[in-house]
Amino acid sequence: MPMNVQRKRAVENRQIEPSPPAKRDFLDMSSLTQAELIGLLALAARFKAELKAGIEHPYLRGRTLAMIFQKPSLRTRITFETGMAQLGGHAIYLAPNDIGIGERESVKDVARNLSRWVDLIMIRTFSHDTCVELAREASVPVINALTDRLHPCQLLADLQTLQEHFGRDLRKLRVAFVGDGFNLAQSWIEAAALIGFELRLGIPRGYEPEKSFVARLRREEIGILTHDPVEAVRDADVVYTDTWTSMGQEKEATQRRRDFRDFQVNDALMAHAARHALVMHCLPAHRGEEITDEVLDGPRSIVLDQAENRLHAQKAVMVWLLRPEILGHTALTHNG
Repeated sequence: MPMNVQRKRAVENRQIEPSPPAKRDFLDMSSLTQAELIGLLALAARFKAELKAGIEHPYLRGRTLAMIFQKPSLRTRITFETGMAQLGGHAIYLAPNDIGIGERESVKDVARNLSRWVDLIMIRTFSHDTCVELAREASVPVINALTDRLHPCQLLADLQTLQEHFGRDLRKLRVAFVGDGFNLAQSWIEAAALIGFELRLGIPRGYEPEKSFVARLRREEIGILTHDPVEAVRDADVVYTDTWTSMGQEKEATQRRRDFRDFQVNDALMAHAARHALVMHCLPAHRGEEITDEVLDGPRSIVLDQAENRLHAQKAVMVWLLRPEILGHTALTHNG
């Protein structure tokens, strides 16, 4: 048989290898499907139960996470670093001065270099555009651990916490967010659109979420935006607040304290919520400003549950991005 015919038949008979799946990132809640969100929450709950039972789950043995911090954090660093260790991997902390992303070295170059060395990148930064560019240029998955626009890791942990207190189906909940229409409020809008619970935003004039998020809130009829905190929390199952002055806004602190004065979560405001209402705060809290000691430390507060669940929720995200088959198996078992 002529050599060229043999080559042709060899090519025809060669098994076609499926192309690898496109890499996923976790930059926001909106990019998730309902099935993926359900699976992530189920996997987070499973990891939490296994940890308490002393069962190891080293799904990411030999994998490395690069953690880029332009904003400091207690919960974000400890939960990602601890989580990666519990999954059998390793995490590298990169402080603001270590790489100077976007200044000493371009976002593109940081992304392309890290992709040659690590399996996963997490970034906690100011500009959401930096996070998006990092994900676009990196060939490995990127996790948004907070930007000025969104905070999806916190929301995932918050949803896990709500499931623990209200059950797996959250669609009948009324969630009130009182405070600044910043990254957390905008992530809550994304979560409400995905799940279908009622979201009531109580925000001072001039501090509303970006127009696109407000438009989505109204277009999808998932809640209301009001400038009256009492209207926002009336009969709410959950009352959520956040700091009035985020990192990078320190020069506005005095003005913000004046503008937000009537939006403090205190006993008087909580009297308008449902009797069983719980209080949430992503921390750190400025006690005596957005929330009082009595409420933050009181029996309705579940803020430490939220903080703990950052560990489990983020472990679920990391495993999903690097080993998605684990998520699929957990979701099937959970639904069964």
